[in-house]
Amino acid sequence: MYRLLRPLLFRLNPEWAHTASLWGARVAQRTVLPLVASRYQFEDERLKQRLWGDTFPNPVGLAAGADKNARAVPFWEAVGFGFVEVGSVSAQPAPGNPTPRAFRLPKDQALINRLGLNNDGAEAVADRLEHSRSDRARPLGINLAKTHDPDIMGEAALEDFRTSFRQLVGQADYVTLNVSCPNTPDGGTFEDPAALDALLSAITAEQKAPGLAVPVLVKLSPPLSDRVLFDTRLEEILAVAADHDIDGFIATNTASDRKGVETSADRLDEIGAGGLSGPPLEARATRLVQYLYRATDGEIPIIGVGGVHDAESAYTKIRAGASLVQLYTALVYEGPGLVRRIKEGLVARLSDDGYASLENAVGADA
Repeated sequence: MYRLLRPLLFRLNPEWAHTASLWGARVAQRTVLPLVASRYQFEDERLKQRLWGDTFPNPVGLAAGADKNARAVPFWEAVGFGFVEVGSVSAQPAPGNPTPRAFRLPKDQALINRLGLNNDGAEAVADRLEHSRSDRARPLGINLAKTHDPDIMGEAALEDFRTSFRQLVGQADYVTLNVSCPNTPDGGTFEDPAALDALLSAITAEQKAPGLAVPVLVKLSPPLSDRVLFDTRLEEILAVAADHDIDGFIATNTASDRKGVETSADRLDEIGAGGLSGPPLEARATRLVQYLYRATDGEIPIIGVGGVHDAESAYTKIRAGASLVQLYTALVYEGPGLVRRIKEGLVARLSDDGYASLENAVGADA
C-alpha cells in the first residue's frame, strides 16, 4: 500500500507529507489498530532483551523527530517497533524555524531538516501521554532539548531542562538528553564538556527526588568521519558521563555537514543549512557506536541511529555494539512495512551466525 501512497506523498512539501502521514496514523490507531497490528507484527524470542529494567520485545525503535508531540504512540507499537522515542520536547512550546524547513534528497535516500525543535511543550506532551498511558505496551523514551530561544542561556538553560524533566519523567521509561542540538546563538551545544557537566549535575540531582528515578541517556553528534580512532573531545565527554553514571548513549544525531552526499552541490546550496539524516551518516554513526562500546567495555547500552534502512545496516550497528537501533528517515522512503522486514532479516542473520539471541551478537565486531 505504501508503494501506492508514496508518489502522492512525494508530491507534497516534505513537512506537509509528514503531517498527513501522522494524521493517517492517528486515524488508524482510533479505528483499525487491531488490523494494523495483524498486518505488521512479527516478533521472535531471539530479538527480546532486558535493558534498564524494561523488556524490549525487539531492538528496532522509532527515532526522535518522527512523533515529536507523542500523538501516535499506539500506532507505532502496532506496526512493530520494539520501543518508541518521542520529542524532542522542550519546556516551552516552540513554533520552530520559518518554512520551508524540511527537504528530501531522493538520490541519497536522505533528508535535511532545520525544523528548529517545533513542539507543543512539556506540559502538553505530558498531559497527552498521561491520557494515553493505558494504550502503551512497550518502552517509551522521551527526548528532551532546551527551548529554542537564544535568550535562554546559562542557569536559565539548566532550569529549562529541569522543568521539562520534572514534567515528563513520570511518563518515560528512559529520558534522552539531546545535548547535540545547536540552539545557542553561537551554534554551541551541551556537548562542551563543561556545559555537559553542569547539565548532568542538574538532571542527576532531579533523579534523586522520590519517584523521579529513570534511566538517562545522552545523544551525541556524529563524528566528522568514519575513522574515529581517538578523539580528545569524545574522551572528555565520556569522562563527564562516567562521573554522573549516565545509563546509555544514542549515536548519533543529524549532521550539519554534507559528507557522503551524492545530491548535486547546486541543490545543496539551494537547500542551505540543516541536519542531514539517512544513509550518508551510516558509516560514521556505526563507527561511533563501536568507539563508545570499546570505550565503555560494553557495559553501557548504546542505541545506534543514523542510516538504518534495512536488516543489514541494523545488524552492522548491533555487531558494532548497539543493543538497540532506531530509524526515521528510512520510513519516509520505505514505509512502515520496513520495520517487519528488518526484524525478519535480523532473525535470519542471527541464525546464519549461530547466535541464540540478539544480545550475543551485540559488540561482536567491536
